[in-house]
Amino acid sequence: MARDLKAGDKVSWKSHGGTAHGKVVKKQTSPTTIKGHKVAASKDAPQFIVETDEGKKAAHKAGALTKG
Repeated sequence: MARDLKAGDKVSWKSHGGTAHGKVVKKQTSPTTIKGHKVAASKDAPQFIVETDEGKKAAHKAGALTKG
């Protein structure tokens, strides 16, 4: 299940260009900013910082990520 994700896990997610692939960098439990976009993460609503194979970072909720 996506809630059990941890750093290093390989994941995929839907992107405007199709399906993106990468890995989990970390579980974010506090607000942060990525590429100028605010990430409204909290302990009650964590998000996962992911990095594509090309090195681009993004934040996604667990339900948007597929492990594997």
